[in-house]
Amino acid sequence: MASTHTRRYWIVAVLSLVLAGPALGQVGTTMKIRLTIDGKAIEATLLDNATARDFLSLLPLTLTLEDYASTEKISYLPRKLSSAGAAADVDPAPGDVAYYAPWGNLAIFYKDSGYAKGLVKLGRLDAGVEALSVRGSLKATIEAPGKWGACHAMEERGAAKDLRVPKDLSSARQRSPN
Repeated sequence: MASTHTRRYWIVAVLSLVLAGPALGQVGTTMKIRLTIDGKAIEATLLDNATARDFLSLLPLTLTLEDYASTEKISYLPRKLSSAGAAADVDPAPGDVAYYAPWGNLAIFYKDSGYAKGLVKLGRLDAGVEALSVRGSLKATIEAPGKWGACHAMEERGAAKDLRVPKDLSSARQRSPN
C-alpha cells in the first residue's frame, strides 16, 4: 500500500511540475505574424524572446527581400533590434526567421545553411517556405495579429516603409564556425 501511495505522490509531483513549467520561468508563449509575399499569405510563429518582441514592435512593415547566397532572403530593418541576452549563434534550417545582428537585417531561410555567428533566431514559418525559393527580390508585407491589413492601407496612403537591400553586397557576410 505504501508503494501505491508513493507512486501516486510522484505522479502528482511530476505532473505538477510539468503543468507549472511556464509559471516557473520557462518560456511557453509564442507570437504569430503574417507575411504576404506576392499576394500569398504565410503565417509564422515567433519565439518569445526580447529580439522577437522588438521585431514585433516594428510591424507592420513592407520590405523588399533580396536573395542572399541562394539560401535566404534578407532585408534591412528600419533600426537595429535589441539582441541583449539572445543566443546569437544559430545553425538555421529552411523556414527559420532570424535577425543577423552585425548587419541589422532580417533573414528568412529557404534552404539549409551553415552555422552563423551573430544570427538570432526569431521564429519559424508555419508553412509556405517554397514561396521564397525564387530568383530575385520579392516584396513582402509583414504584419502582427490585429494589424493584418493595416500595412496595405498604409501603402495606399504612401506611408508604408519599403526597405531595400543595397545592390552592393561586396562586404559579404562571413560565417564563421567559431
